[in-house]
Amino acid sequence: MTTRSVRRGQLIAPFGTGAMVVARDGTSLIVAGLDHWFEREDGRTSGVDPDEFRFQEWRLEQVLDVDFFQFPPDLRRRRRDFWIADQPNTGLTIPTFRFPQWHVCNLCHALQEVPLVERGRVLCASCQRPDVKSGVKPKRIPMVQVRFIAICEAGHVQDFPWRQWVHQSLRPQCDQDMKLIATGGATLAATRVKCECGAERSLEHITEADPPRPSTGVGQPAAQAPALPSTYLTDNLALGGPYTCPGLRPWLGKDSGDGCGRPIRGSLRGATNVHYSKTRSAIYLPRASDQAPRDLVELMESAEIAGLLNLLTKIGESFNAAALRGLRGPLFVNYTDEQIAAALTVVGSKAPTEAVPVVNADDEETRFRRAEFATLRAGRTESQLVCRPVPMVDYQPAVLKFFSKVTLVEKLRETRALTGFTRVYPENDQTLEERKSMLWRTPPISPSRWLPAHIVYGEGIYLEVEPGLLAAWETREGVVDRISLLNDRYRVTQENRQLPARFVTPRLVLIHTLAHLLMNQLTFECGYGSASLRERLFVSAAPGAEMGGLLVYTAAGDSEGTLGGLVRMGKPGNLEGILVRAITRARWCSADPVCMELGESGGQGPDSSNLAACHNCGLAPETSCEEFNRFLDRGVVVGSLDASELGFFGSLVS
Repeated sequence: MTTRSVRRGQLIAPFGTGAMVVARDGTSLIVAGLDHWFEREDGRTSGVDPDEFRFQEWRLEQVLDVDFFQFPPDLRRRRRDFWIADQPNTGLTIPTFRFPQWHVCNLCHALQEVPLVERGRVLCASCQRPDVKSGVKPKRIPMVQVRFIAICEAGHVQDFPWRQWVHQSLRPQCDQDMKLIATGGATLAATRVKCECGAERSLEHITEADPPRPSTGVGQPAAQAPALPSTYLTDNLALGGPYTCPGLRPWLGKDSGDGCGRPIRGSLRGATNVHYSKTRSAIYLPRASDQAPRDLVELMESAEIAGLLNLLTKIGESFNAAALRGLRGPLFVNYTDEQIAAALTVVGSKAPTEAVPVVNADDEETRFRRAEFATLRAGRTESQLVCRPVPMVDYQPAVLKFFSKVTLVEKLRETRALTGFTRVYPENDQTLEERKSMLWRTPPISPSRWLPAHIVYGEGIYLEVEPGLLAAWETREGVVDRISLLNDRYRVTQENRQLPARFVTPRLVLIHTLAHLLMNQLTFECGYGSASLRERLFVSAAPGAEMGGLLVYTAAGDSEGTLGGLVRMGKPGNLEGILVRAITRARWCSADPVCMELGESGGQGPDSSNLAACHNCGLAPETSCEEFNRFLDRGVVVGSLDASELGFFGSLVS
């Protein structure tokens, strides 16, 4: 049986629905859609209770338009004790399909296609045929999956079109056997596909794509036509016209496409751009009202009570204080009926109980984070959120000059939900609903709409840049001119890939780069792995509602959080040294002067959207960064080689 063990958190990212994983026996698999995540493979339904994995996160439910979240099921092997009649949720596994379906024989090089649901070893049919003339006995030769697949920017993936490619036809009539032969060269030109009919073609250029070019449709001026990308596979597969994506979704068990029409490109099945998990996260903010205590609201949102309320809804029963006491009496002995009723109202409303400023200029994500921003600034002591502001007078001038607030977050709960995925690029022009629909063969309807999510507990340091100093710095002419280079480069990317318009501000680049420098320094100071820290940015230049903060926090805490090492580094006497050392290291990169000059001349990094930032100085693991390592520049932190006065922290180590 083909299996692969994966941590539950990895089923959100990077091995969520639509992702490629490799089993222990080397079989390449694609993770199936959400339709059958809570079903046993043998079809038995007794003892399966999905509500056990259900939990609430009211802020994410509201922004993602779902009714609840569910943890990925953990593997529970069935015990053989004869007195146990039925053990709940045993034998639940995440379904997968074999992909790619085309296999190649390492002995005779024959190509062979198998079904998505094929199990075990695939034996070469050509090698098993006896040769009557020579008397050679048949051989049982196992085949391996081909290395090449085809992907499109809309998230579709399919087997490489071997038969169409070798015959240079969209609808080839030949069905004879094919072979995939690698001659040992270092390029794709050394790999050739041959058909017994005599057709032969190399795989040269199949992964290449050209920049988008204007489309001149009938009656549409070229200047007004949308830019269309072009790939070598689409333009050159067939002589009779372009080969576009048919919209195949093998992770949903579909062999036929829904139609797509976008350009398609070849790729190695292990390439990093085959799957980008799209996640949305939220820091848990407790709710309460005058009648409902916070701990009671948290109890209502727990997996046990949330599942119970869902069950009562399904069977048509009303849930009230009396019903809850009858089913889970010991949990509510310390609360009155009025408090229980008020808590049910709070949980059912999915609305904040504290006022959050509404700023018209905010985008959706900025608006979502204002509540977190306000909470981290003010401090909170709850069972799942403990953050304590530190008096700024306790810090030395190195911190006191540049920051207006420091909060030590001793405990936080973060929920990360899988909202979809992309291919080729980390971002595309799909809407949230379109991405969510890619996870399902049959999307659920209310009140059963859900997404997979995971909860981590950790700690962190919240820093807020001194607003007056920041406002004066970001209006300097040299700073504005420098950041305009990033806006020009992002505008080209945005037009080429039809991404949402976005304006990159100096404060975003400054705070984002500072977060990376601090994370890289803290990995040395605390001993955390480089991927164990994450950033959370709170940035807005809206007049009267500015935000200029960052949260560096642990990304992989257990159920009780971490051990306090990160919080300790944020205390007076420790934070000053970390800040000075991080800024000092940023003054000179081991790739300078190339790193600094390359950023100013042509840009570097993803989409050329970085200035002075490379793997030697400013980049962090992509799982730690909110912007996929874009919009970074050491120059705005410490100054450039020719203009040190541009650096916000230039005076700290000058």
